Amino acid sequence: MDTKLKGDIAEQATILHALKQGWGVLKPVGDRLPYDLVLDINGKLVKIQVKSAWFDEKTQNYVVDTRRTKTNRKQMIRDVYQQTDFDFAVVYIENIDVFYVIPVEEFISYGSSIHLVEAEKRQRKPKSLEFRQAWTLILKRAA
Repeated sequence: MDTKLKGDIAEQATILHALKQGWGVLKPVGDRLPYDLVLDINGKLVKIQVKSAWFDEKTQNYVVDTRRTKTNRKQMIRDVYQQTDFDFAVVYIENIDVFYVIPVEEFISYGSSIHLVEAEKRQRKPKSLEFRQAWTLILKRAA
């Protein structure tokens, strides 16, 4: 499965979750904006960047790239997101059907990637754990 298809699946899973919450979902035309969706929650608009995580065999973690990727016919260009680009990154782990809802300021504070630890036995809980299934963060922002 190519990365574009994985991204499409993550986006559709996010849309389905939002609709189940009773939220409006707006989708921009094209893919040149720094966000993928806008959620309308009680009249408040929240910009969402959707990402798909992959499993890294070496670290036994799920990983998501925190950079934006632009492609043209000859090359792939990576750039960093800015705090004004979106309000939340929603990271989807498809094979376990888990979302991480990360505020933009947290998302861009990581280097080029975030490692999401889903292993049960771990001495120290990772920082990213506070964002696991944290849809209430979006509700608080929209309040």
